[in-house]
Amino acid sequence: MRVEEHMKDMERLERMDEKDFNEIWEIMEQSFPVDERRTCLGQRELLKNPYYRLYGYRRGGTVAAFFAVWHLEKLAFVEHFAVDGKFRNGGLGAGLLQELLQGLAVQTVLEVELPEREIAARRIRFYERNGFVLNPYEDYVQPALSAEGEELPLLLMTYPSAVTRAEYEQIRNELYRKVYGLLV
Repeated sequence: MRVEEHMKDMERLERMDEKDFNEIWEIMEQSFPVDERRTCLGQRELLKNPYYRLYGYRRGGTVAAFFAVWHLEKLAFVEHFAVDGKFRNGGLGAGLLQELLQGLAVQTVLEVELPEREIAARRIRFYERNGFVLNPYEDYVQPALSAEGEELPLLLMTYPSAVTRAEYEQIRNELYRKVYGLLV
């Protein structure tokens, strides 16, 4: 399936590219610890991958929020989603997430930290309020994204419904192969 076949029209979100990267990287650095992002160069290199897309929202001419989405064979993987700190807590993130989900025409997957800290539990509740389901399979590990980073035990959330163990294993293996370049 071509990437364009995954997407429907979106009103506020727009496709971002190389010219927007520095603004997106700034938000990414503020929002994600080293273990949850690639190096700046590694992240920029992804723009050459035909399955990787950046979508963003501008407020006052500035990128206020973005999504980094992998359009895979039968699913979309939201690798990063962040709202600039100046624009948080006003409902913008939830509205943009709903717009993205309506625009994606396939099952959507994202990774979340284990709910061991309050911020991680709050993030899971946010995604659940927006239609995602936390899958109970606890053998998912995100590989290290850079030489400075470490692998992370995470959980997968799926939209619009939970997945079976067999479906989970297919999703995990596809992410490992196509996003992280692992042989599984």
